[in-house]
Amino acid sequence: MARNARTWGIALAGLRGDAVQVDVQVAAGVPKLLIIGLPDATIGEAEHRIRAALQSSKQSLPPKRITVSLAPAELRKHGAGFDLPIVCAVLAGLGVIDAEAPARNAHIGELALTGAIRPVAGILPAVHAAKRHGFEAILVPASARAEAELVDGIRVVPVASLAELAEYYGADPEALAAPTRAEREFHLPEAAVSASPAGDLADVVGNDSAVRAVMIAAAGGHHLAMIGPPGSGKTMLAERLPGILPDLDDDAAIEVAALRSLRGLPLGERLDRRPPLQAPHHTASAVALIGGGSGVIQPGALSLAAHGVLFLDEAPEFPRRVLDALRQPLESGSITIHRVRSTVTYPANPQLVLAANPCPCGNSGVRGVECHCSPTMQRNYLQRLSGPLLDRIDLQLRVERVSTATARLAAAGERGSVTTESAAADVRIARERARHRLAEFGVRANAQLDGALLRHASLRCEPGAAEPLDQALSRGQITMRGYARAQRVAWTLADLAGAARPDRGHISEALFYRTRIASSVDA
Repeated sequence: MARNARTWGIALAGLRGDAVQVDVQVAAGVPKLLIIGLPDATIGEAEHRIRAALQSSKQSLPPKRITVSLAPAELRKHGAGFDLPIVCAVLAGLGVIDAEAPARNAHIGELALTGAIRPVAGILPAVHAAKRHGFEAILVPASARAEAELVDGIRVVPVASLAELAEYYGADPEALAAPTRAEREFHLPEAAVSASPAGDLADVVGNDSAVRAVMIAAAGGHHLAMIGPPGSGKTMLAERLPGILPDLDDDAAIEVAALRSLRGLPLGERLDRRPPLQAPHHTASAVALIGGGSGVIQPGALSLAAHGVLFLDEAPEFPRRVLDALRQPLESGSITIHRVRSTVTYPANPQLVLAANPCPCGNSGVRGVECHCSPTMQRNYLQRLSGPLLDRIDLQLRVERVSTATARLAAAGERGSVTTESAAADVRIARERARHRLAEFGVRANAQLDGALLRHASLRCEPGAAEPLDQALSRGQITMRGYARAQRVAWTLADLAGAARPDRGHISEALFYRTRIASSVDA
């Protein structure tokens, strides 16, 4: 007579997780463990891991036909995280553990040949999905306990081995042997991550206008582009931007952690609330930057930098096709990646910071240094940054090298007047002003304002203040998108100044930031 059992796993598609019903039937027939329901190659190999793990735990599969069905059958499943729900259902079907309790819980984890349970990538989004589907609890590898417990509202049960799994579900403690401590211990290798580097804004000496631009970018959530010769401090400025951004709220911090979890990157025991920084090399492919992959669709640097900063140093050295792939995601705040069998949507809402030299040799416009690039070479170099991409950059800044006297002061330990602590306080106050003003519109930062909202009576500038924008538009210096973006920056300038509305001075300064790089490209 056939025996049946059921439990649950989680199939991840990006950050979204779907509940997968794992049904097992143990019946007479040719001895085999058969897994059906669109499993990938990794799940197909689970039979061998399960047999070896059970043998190591002093248990074995009987000479019967064991059929494992992953439902819904049309949903593609991938990854070794299905090892734990499959072996749990098999043990229930064999009568080793209670068959009722596993049917109320979700499970995720990979089996080692020793019977230990290993962590897998995507624990955090899987736990979040289990909570959304209403499971009583989720069983996870013991070494992933801290990551799983970042999600509130669901009971997390850590298990280190098949023996602990069986004991949790009421089996005889002697039913399965536990692996030794050396066999249990396992950690995913810690991949290199781009954390916010240490450094104070006061380290930037002699570039007060550039420091102000970075503060404006932080206060309004604006994208920033900097053009200047090597050694002018572009990288230093970009790396200090995350340090003056406000802490992430609960939802944003969970989302950032979930994206890191999908990539198998290590998470701390506490939720990290600092905005992330991603700085991919200019040799990065479109898939590395945007996300994708032929099998599992992974998030790229654009999504890993969500709610933080995406810094592209030497931006003209990136292939133009790669840079232009950023245009639509930056506008919508998300990236949808389509493949033949699946579609995944990831967040794509970082602040973009571009840094570029003024020409291939980097010396164009530098006093006392000869530039070996022809005007055509200079123009072609900067035109690798397409007009439509630059049109989405609210702040465009020319950064100059500091003078010899300033360099000597910096070498002597002189520091800038604006520290990270003071800048972060000003940014926090400006963001709070914006958040209070924009609450009725469902947005949180000035960079999220669109043209329709800016025409609202409560978001209009002082009478006559927009005249410089009207003149620039009529001369073709800016587009309608640029017109709206300059208004956004003007509101941020007003918030930093504590003004009720942007005046002509705010509008003029915002317009100044719209045309700096465009004029260099067109020159």
